Amino acid sequence: MVAVQRLARGLISLLLVATWLLATPFAPPLVAQETGKVIFDFQAWEKTAARAEDIIKSAEASSSALETLRATLADYRSKALALQEASKARIDTLQSQLDALGPPPAKGETEAPEVARRRAELIDQLAKARAPVLAAQEARTRADGLIGEIDRIIRERLADQLFTLGPSPLNPAHWPEAVAAVARLSNDISGEVREGLQSDAQRVMTTQNLPLTIGLLILGLLLITRARSWLLRALGFVPRSSRDAPNEARALLLSTTQVIMPMLGLWAILRGIDATGLVGLRGEVVLSAVPAMGLALFGAAWLGRTLFSLVDDTPLFFWFSQGEGQRARRTALVMGLVLALYFLLRRLATQADFTQAAHVVLSFPVVLAGGLALLRMGFLLDPPRGEDNPLAENPVQTRIYRIIARGAMAIGLLGPVLAAIGYFTAANAFVFPAILTLALLGTIMVVFRLGVRLAEVLSPVLVEEKAGHEGDQPLTLFPVFLGFTLILLALPLLALIWGARVSDLQEVWRLVSDGFTIGGRRISVTDFLTFAIVFAIGYTVTRLLQGALRNTVLPRTRLDAGGRNAIITGTGYVGITLSALAAITSAGLDLSSLAIVAGALSVGIGFGLQAVVSNFVSGLILLVERPIKEGDWIEVGQYSGYVRKISVRSTEIQTFDRATVIVPNADLISGTVTNWTHSNMNGRVKVPVGVAYGTDPEKVREILLEIAEAHPMRDHRSKPGVVFMGFGPDSMDFEIRVIIRDVNNVLSVRSDLNYEIVKRFNEEGIEIPFAQRDIHLRNLDELGETLGRVVGKEKQAKEGKA
Repeated sequence: MVAVQRLARGLISLLLVATWLLATPFAPPLVAQETGKVIFDFQAWEKTAARAEDIIKSAEASSSALETLRATLADYRSKALALQEASKARIDTLQSQLDALGPPPAKGETEAPEVARRRAELIDQLAKARAPVLAAQEARTRADGLIGEIDRIIRERLADQLFTLGPSPLNPAHWPEAVAAVARLSNDISGEVREGLQSDAQRVMTTQNLPLTIGLLILGLLLITRARSWLLRALGFVPRSSRDAPNEARALLLSTTQVIMPMLGLWAILRGIDATGLVGLRGEVVLSAVPAMGLALFGAAWLGRTLFSLVDDTPLFFWFSQGEGQRARRTALVMGLVLALYFLLRRLATQADFTQAAHVVLSFPVVLAGGLALLRMGFLLDPPRGEDNPLAENPVQTRIYRIIARGAMAIGLLGPVLAAIGYFTAANAFVFPAILTLALLGTIMVVFRLGVRLAEVLSPVLVEEKAGHEGDQPLTLFPVFLGFTLILLALPLLALIWGARVSDLQEVWRLVSDGFTIGGRRISVTDFLTFAIVFAIGYTVTRLLQGALRNTVLPRTRLDAGGRNAIITGTGYVGITLSALAAITSAGLDLSSLAIVAGALSVGIGFGLQAVVSNFVSGLILLVERPIKEGDWIEVGQYSGYVRKISVRSTEIQTFDRATVIVPNADLISGTVTNWTHSNMNGRVKVPVGVAYGTDPEKVREILLEIAEAHPMRDHRSKPGVVFMGFGPDSMDFEIRVIIRDVNNVLSVRSDLNYEIVKRFNEEGIEIPFAQRDIHLRNLDELGETLGRVVGKEKQAKEGKA
């Protein structure tokens, strides 16, 4: 448990650092400041804007130059927005001062000289304050237009490249050029090494660094091959295959060392090679691609083992059998190799002076292998049809897997065909992003399952309660929140994978961060994030406090279950209300404006939501006054049962038929409610019994008293009684009245008393009568003659038929 928590804290720290690093490029550029003022050089801006218009008009600059120009324009745009925001407070102050002087005098009227002079000064100051703001607004609009035109030019160029027909890799005329490019690169690298060895100074430095080089190389090899198992054994961690939450979280955390340790080993090897000093420019080009290649290979191997392995002979993520899992792991490893070669060839194409034909010929086998791997993975991911489909109960999940599988198969077929024809850019734009997308989706699945399992392990206070209690809600909502967060974080990565530029994401971030204006207040994504984070923290603290009260504090008090529930529920209401207020205040929202909106909505609430508000207030009254509480036996109208839950709007009652009845709280406050266990658990049982006439009533009374006094549930603080109720039509009627300790056992006590009454009456020879009736018939002779005639006629009718 402690080990899992320690590993979890380390992983969370790494995720926070990674999130910060990923978020940094999308942050808006900082504006220059001097003595608290935003600096915006309008003259430099005019020159930059004019130069940008000339470049856009000619449309001859390279894409990289256009990207640089776009970044400069975006920086000016951010400074213009900052200038507008910085001047807003001063403009608002001047405007409020001007409003305080009242409206200007009407035509023909005059005002006091001091007021007129002050009004003129404020108007002049307001005009001067608004002048740079208006200029900045115009500059911002102009920059927006120029940036949009640059983006259009770059997108058109990318589209043209995508559908441009290039050399075919199947043309034998291009093969010698590819072989020559590889040989030239190999000769250049070996020549750089020979040149370094021929230099005396370099030879001396290499010899001096030889122990360091050998040590780093050995360390790297050990980290790649053996260090992971040694580390786990030294720390006492042995990965276990089990589906329970602690062991599964432990195994998933430890599985990340399959990537971390080899990448550290690769880093050590690269540092060892660099320490020799024999690597030249061409060698640096190759070595610069090695980290990405290693991450692709080790990451693919890790994903294959994690996603497609069986745990306790049961698939953890997919429905694959042992054989299908092995094929999926091999296919994942092939995809990792394809990505590694793709990264290497892309680096060589840009920095090693490879011609287009050579790059196409060398990359075609990689594209072909990637297409075959996508085709094979698509077949594996396509769920079986009919009764063999393990996802038959979840048609949405089946549809998603089927779309992904068919998309992978389609790209696997289309990519190599396009590359063979000559549309190599289009082939690259389909095959490799598809492989990266599958890798990203697999990573999301692993992180999601790890997060859910860690929540189950690290948050026992939130999950100790039984299902249906409020203590389960944070864990129930956590998978939804985690899944939404992972999808939201994956969207920009997917956009980059499928060809979006970083500047495109920066533009989207700017649009989101700029937000919108409501009532003079700009609402941005930062405000929303601040609101969500503060409210989430307050909500989590509230639930943790409720869990601590429920499981630790309140059980040690003398409060009953209903009182404890009232305190826990009240704590939840207060905590959520305070969290909402703190979140609104932290986000910078003006509560006074919300008060105006609330006043306007109160009319609608009074008419449309009257019943809801009434039930809510009634729920608060129930929690404060506690006329009923959880566990009470109550009767409301035609329903009788136990109170199981008192919520904001309604109360749940479980009847003796095990049916759940939802009663609005307003009915419990305004109606008549019988609470059998309000002040104590005592209750009275009434058992009626009748005896035959002629029985000694005193004897009956003694027997019934003995039966009542002998019952173990009788409350010994009060004596039972026997009442002679009266003379019935068939019996003398008596009734036993006895107070019992727990009214919840009234039915079982009544049944026990009835059994004992029957037994004792049989022993004493006392008869329990049943209803008897005497029937008197008049004119019996006439009825006999009539009956004889009817029988005779029926007899004659039968003889006639015969």
